Amino acid sequence: MKISQNFQAITGSVRIPTLEEDVKTGLLHQPRSIPPKYFYDATGSDLFEKICGTKEYYPTRREDEILTHNGSAIIDQVRPVNILEIGSGSSSKTERLLDACHELGHFPSYSAFDISADALLEAKTRLDSKYHWLEMSLLLGDYEAGFTHVPHLNGTNLILFLGSTIGNLDRKSAIEMLRDLHNYMSPTDYLLLGYDRVKDSEVLNAAYNDQQGLTAAFNLNVLQVLNNRLNANFMLNRFEHAARYNSEQQQIEMRVVAKSTQTIQVQRLSADFKMQRHEEIQTEISRKFTTETMRELLSKAKFNVVQTFSSPDEYFSLGLACPA
Repeated sequence: MKISQNFQAITGSVRIPTLEEDVKTGLLHQPRSIPPKYFYDATGSDLFEKICGTKEYYPTRREDEILTHNGSAIIDQVRPVNILEIGSGSSSKTERLLDACHELGHFPSYSAFDISADALLEAKTRLDSKYHWLEMSLLLGDYEAGFTHVPHLNGTNLILFLGSTIGNLDRKSAIEMLRDLHNYMSPTDYLLLGYDRVKDSEVLNAAYNDQQGLTAAFNLNVLQVLNNRLNANFMLNRFEHAARYNSEQQQIEMRVVAKSTQTIQVQRLSADFKMQRHEEIQTEISRKFTTETMRELLSKAKFNVVQTFSSPDEYFSLGLACPA
């Protein structure tokens, strides 16, 4: 793969910690944690695709349904010259909006921004064959580093941040990220933001504890990522998956839990640490929102909500917002 021929590399204005630094900060100190972005090696990405197809994990289906039923209304209202998707991945849900563009005879360009070169290339191959009119740009980089160097086209841009990824950020980080995005956008741009809704804890707990055990395998695989990349010696059968809804914080908290007392060695860091039985490593939070708490969060980041599109059961919503 010749990156220079296929991608525009996006450098950020904020330095992103390395895996080594994240592990030193999060794993070698209490309380222990690992950033969720390390879930997504090839195995993790494959497992997540399978999770999205389970009967328990509703967010992907609900968001797709909202885009299918409301895509034309969104495109007709915004009339973008360009669609920029942050964390685009496979760009599969974006196809609903591109279908709407095709039906309306409105032909914007599409900029896919992701950290995975493979995902970008696969998406471009698929979309090029389906939408012959589409001018697609591949932006390779980490949106956590900011948007300073992301190209901004003249005219109205529709910025997509889908998949309830906003829920993986704590409140402070979410506001900072949205403010950075606000500073990038022009007054005529729009943001389409996907978010998971507060609902019955049984539904939420089931979504992160599927009967097939795919989420458990996905969660534990992050330890294998550390084994592979840092020469650590986690034995996955000595840990178990745990995910539960914290109703007070309105968030799912996902962890791996030690089943026995053990010492972990991380050769790349020349470090080792002891974990007690039942000790936990937090691997992800997934915050849930009401329309009111999302409106308040966006307001803190200087956005006004223009319209909210929700699934009939109100399990999931898309907020269309513009800079205040």
